[in-house]
Amino acid sequence: MSIIRVLLVDDHRMVLEGLRVLLEPLPGLQVVGAAATAAEALSAAQATMPDVVLLDINLPDGSGIDVCRQLVQEHAGLKVIALTTLNERSYLTRMVQAGAAGYLLKNALPEELAAAIARVHAGKRFFSDEMQELLLQPAPPPGPVLTRREKEVLAFIAEGLTSQAIADKLFLSLLTVESHRRNLLTKFEVSNSAALIRAAAQLHLV
Repeated sequence: MSIIRVLLVDDHRMVLEGLRVLLEPLPGLQVVGAAATAAEALSAAQATMPDVVLLDINLPDGSGIDVCRQLVQEHAGLKVIALTTLNERSYLTRMVQAGAAGYLLKNALPEELAAAIARVHAGKRFFSDEMQELLLQPAPPPGPVLTRREKEVLAFIAEGLTSQAIADKLFLSLLTVESHRRNLLTKFEVSNSAALIRAAAQLHLV
């Protein structure tokens, strides 16, 4: 039986270690590396040549969606599974468009994780039950679905406030605000704040 080489990508070191502990005892799998940033992920993939990458979407230096697209373009046969807390249809569709072969939530059981890895390695797709249900639902109306906090952050961005100023107003950490800002850029499919404000204005969200 051939060994499936797995690369882990997540911005939380504890998650990486937890995944390693879960996967290493499983037969037929070998964890060949771990990365906590987009840059580390691309470098590790080049160095370890994995068969399957478990990839978080929120990374500190970029979007996992962009990382997924680059990985599948640069490495023939490489399979990517999104492993995230984001159970939203918009993220699922964008990851699939970027080339992901699977999408799992972080509450997945070890058996489900192992099954997903084996299935995508065999050239098939694997989506968690929650994500399959989302796919069966009617398509949402035009425009991204925002959380209450994302709407608050978006309004302050439109006013020209910096991330630190927004953090002070909402009594949040700077990292949390930056995470909301990245999520907004991803949801609106733009790359900077100016384009974000324009897109939100067109949908009458600011």
